[in-house]
Amino acid sequence: MRPEQALHPDLAKRVLIPDPRTDRDGIDHMSALTPVQMTRARHGKSTSPEARRTEVTILDVQGNAASVKLHMHDWIDYMHMWKFGGRWQIVNVLWEFTPEAKRGYGIAAEL
Repeated sequence: MRPEQALHPDLAKRVLIPDPRTDRDGIDHMSALTPVQMTRARHGKSTSPEARRTEVTILDVQGNAASVKLHMHDWIDYMHMWKFGGRWQIVNVLWEFTPEAKRGYGIAAEL
Protein backbone atom coordinates (compact mmCIF):
# COMPACT_ATOMS: atom_id res chain seq x y z
CA MET A 1 0.00 0.00 0.00
CA ARG A 2 1.29 3.45 -0.90
CA PRO A 3 1.68 6.03 1.91
CA GLU A 4 -0.95 8.27 0.32
CA GLN A 5 -3.49 5.46 0.75
CA ALA A 6 -2.51 4.59 4.33
CA LEU A 7 -2.49 8.17 5.63
CA HIS A 8 -5.66 10.20 6.03
CA PRO A 9 -5.23 13.67 4.45
CA ASP A 10 -5.91 15.24 7.87
CA LEU A 11 -3.14 13.22 9.56
CA ALA A 12 -1.49 14.83 12.58
CA LYS A 13 1.87 13.28 13.52
CA ARG A 14 3.54 14.79 16.58
CA VAL A 15 6.65 14.38 18.71
CA LEU A 16 7.69 16.14 21.91
CA ILE A 17 10.95 18.05 21.39
CA PRO A 18 12.97 19.32 24.37
CA ASP A 19 14.52 22.78 24.11
CA PRO A 20 17.61 22.81 26.34
CA ARG A 21 18.00 26.58 25.86
CA THR A 22 14.69 27.37 27.56
CA ASP A 23 14.18 24.13 29.52
CA ARG A 24 10.72 23.96 27.92
CA ASP A 25 9.33 21.30 25.66
CA GLY A 26 7.80 21.92 22.26
CA ILE A 27 5.76 19.86 19.84
CA ASP A 28 6.94 19.16 16.31
CA HIS A 29 4.01 18.56 13.98
CA MET A 30 3.94 16.76 10.63
CA SER A 31 1.05 16.64 8.20
CA ALA A 32 0.40 13.71 5.86
CA LEU A 33 2.61 15.30 3.21
CA THR A 34 5.87 14.97 5.19
CA PRO A 35 5.88 11.15 5.58
CA VAL A 36 4.84 10.79 1.94
CA GLN A 37 7.76 12.98 0.80
CA MET A 38 10.17 11.12 3.11
CA THR A 39 9.07 7.80 1.62
CA ARG A 40 9.49 9.11 -1.92
CA ALA A 41 12.99 10.34 -1.03
CA ARG A 42 13.72 6.84 0.34
CA HIS A 43 14.46 8.27 3.79
CA GLY A 44 15.51 5.48 6.14
CA LYS A 45 16.95 3.22 3.43
CA SER A 46 20.42 3.92 4.83
CA THR A 47 19.60 1.66 7.80
CA SER A 48 21.18 -1.72 7.16
CA PRO A 49 18.75 -4.63 6.66
CA GLU A 50 20.17 -6.29 9.79
CA ALA A 51 19.35 -3.20 11.90
CA ARG A 52 15.87 -2.65 10.48
CA ARG A 53 12.99 -3.43 12.73
CA THR A 54 9.26 -3.38 12.14
CA GLU A 55 7.02 -4.65 14.89
CA VAL A 56 3.30 -3.96 14.70
CA THR A 57 1.05 -4.46 17.72
CA ILE A 58 -2.71 -3.92 17.44
CA LEU A 59 -3.61 -2.50 20.84
CA ASP A 60 -7.37 -2.23 20.42
CA VAL A 61 -10.08 -2.30 17.76
CA GLN A 62 -13.64 -1.08 18.28
CA GLY A 63 -15.85 -0.86 15.22
CA ASN A 64 -14.18 1.53 12.79
CA ALA A 65 -11.50 2.76 15.24
CA ALA A 66 -8.20 1.18 16.25
CA SER A 67 -5.05 1.92 18.25
CA VAL A 68 -1.79 0.46 16.92
CA LYS A 69 1.83 0.51 18.12
CA LEU A 70 4.56 0.46 15.48
CA HIS A 71 8.14 -0.16 16.69
CA MET A 72 10.72 0.74 14.08
CA HIS A 73 14.53 0.96 14.21
CA ASP A 74 14.83 4.37 15.92
CA TRP A 75 11.31 5.23 16.99
CA ILE A 76 7.92 4.04 18.20
CA ASP A 77 4.63 5.31 16.73
CA TYR A 78 1.36 5.18 18.65
CA MET A 79 -1.28 5.45 15.94
CA HIS A 80 -5.01 6.02 15.87
CA MET A 81 -6.69 4.60 12.80
CA TRP A 82 -10.15 4.85 11.31
CA LYS A 83 -11.80 2.74 8.69
CA PHE A 84 -12.97 4.96 5.81
CA GLY A 85 -14.85 3.40 2.91
CA GLY A 86 -13.70 -0.08 3.91
CA ARG A 87 -10.00 0.92 4.14
CA TRP A 88 -7.98 1.60 7.30
CA GLN A 89 -6.17 4.94 7.40
CA ILE A 90 -3.85 6.50 9.96
CA VAL A 91 -5.36 9.67 11.42
CA ASN A 92 -3.21 10.53 14.46
CA VAL A 93 0.32 9.56 15.47
CA LEU A 94 2.29 10.34 18.62
CA TRP A 95 5.86 9.18 18.26
CA GLU A 96 8.98 8.94 20.35
CA PHE A 97 12.58 7.99 19.69
CA THR A 98 13.69 4.73 21.32
CA PRO A 99 16.03 5.09 24.33
CA GLU A 100 18.92 3.82 22.17
CA ALA A 101 18.23 6.41 19.49
CA LYS A 102 17.95 9.19 22.08
CA ARG A 103 21.39 8.28 23.41
CA GLY A 104 22.79 8.27 19.88
CA TYR A 105 21.26 11.67 19.10
CA GLY A 106 22.20 13.16 22.49
CA ILE A 107 18.58 13.59 23.62
CA ALA A 108 17.70 13.28 27.32
CA ALA A 109 16.04 9.91 28.00
CA GLU A 110 13.22 11.44 30.06
CA LEU A 111 11.77 14.89 29.68
